[in-house]
Amino acid sequence: MTTVDPLYTRAVEVLPGGNTRSTVFVAPHPPYAVRGSGAVVVDSTGHEVIDCNNNYTALIHGHAHPEILEAAATAASSGTAFGLPTHYEVDMAELLRHRTGVPQWRFCNSGTEAVMMLVRAARAHTGRDLIIRFSGSYHGTYDGVVSQGASGVPAAVADSFIVLPPNDVTAFETAMREHGDRVAAVLIDLMPNRAGLVPSTQEFVDTLRTLSTAHGALLAVDEIITFRLGFGGLHQRYGITPDLVSLGKIIGGGYPIGAIGGSPDVLSSFSPLANGTVAWGGTFSANPVTMAAGATALRLFDTERIEDLNSAGDQLRIELSAAGLTVNGSGSLLRLVVEDTTALWWELYRHGVLVGTNGLLSLSTAMNDEQIESIRHAVLRAHSALDTRV
Repeated sequence: MTTVDPLYTRAVEVLPGGNTRSTVFVAPHPPYAVRGSGAVVVDSTGHEVIDCNNNYTALIHGHAHPEILEAAATAASSGTAFGLPTHYEVDMAELLRHRTGVPQWRFCNSGTEAVMMLVRAARAHTGRDLIIRFSGSYHGTYDGVVSQGASGVPAAVADSFIVLPPNDVTAFETAMREHGDRVAAVLIDLMPNRAGLVPSTQEFVDTLRTLSTAHGALLAVDEIITFRLGFGGLHQRYGITPDLVSLGKIIGGGYPIGAIGGSPDVLSSFSPLANGTVAWGGTFSANPVTMAAGATALRLFDTERIEDLNSAGDQLRIELSAAGLTVNGSGSLLRLVVEDTTALWWELYRHGVLVGTNGLLSLSTAMNDEQIESIRHAVLRAHSALDTRV
């Protein structure tokens, strides 16, 4: 793996840094994937790895699941996109309503777009501008939700967001007391990956729900990553009913997807039947291929599959923690907490496991017991190797 990949040599000539996604870069440069099947990915050098990244949690059934591919191909054979709505988006919206209890949905093409749409919906519905969010959480690459001080973000955009520490009830109470009548929405990821997969406390979430309602603000839950943890999402564990929900990742079946859900009242700004004030297009939003693949992926990810996968993840977390590692998360999402994530990434890759560049492990239903055991051994070997270097 020390030999320079010819593909990388070509890539840096035409792509800044050699690829398109900041989240997949690992120094000196990441390998290039050529194919995936089930839980296995093969790179351009022929090296095989168990995929514990799964395109940053999106591939809940691993790669090239035959039923998902068949659904996508069937839809594509009748046309990949239209300047008209189709039954596929109706089917998907009904499926999401059934799983979440959230009555209405709109679709887009990424998690970033979903958060953009969610923020617009909240502002249009309330007539307010201010959004409260929490430090360390990643809500996509939209200007308003990237890190404070990020390059290229106008001050006027940043000033329309208040960023508070997570799980800090006092800070939130103070902010709502001072600004509550100007807040359109409180945006939270209940277990944010970028912040280390540390779950929100019940007290904190209950306070968000209570004070949002009291001040006429909307509670918006970003479930783009955490939706996999329950039949209707992680928020159901907390016993709350959000006013808005953003989804993505697993609901696309491996294809580009984003969605927001809410009540007819909250989403009425998008409705031409209600003289909606928000015009929101999207050439490939709700395209039949994505809708068909996503609906199939969700139907395959039923309660039994969810419980089995969460159980496997919890067991892996227990075993790794017992061996002395710090592992955050819940269910099928795990986060290895180490100082040098780049060294960890390469050690695991050499030992046949692909993880997120920040130490994220995301299990899929394509993994068997033997592969999960291989993941455990690889993590322990990598951890031991890193300890030896110190």
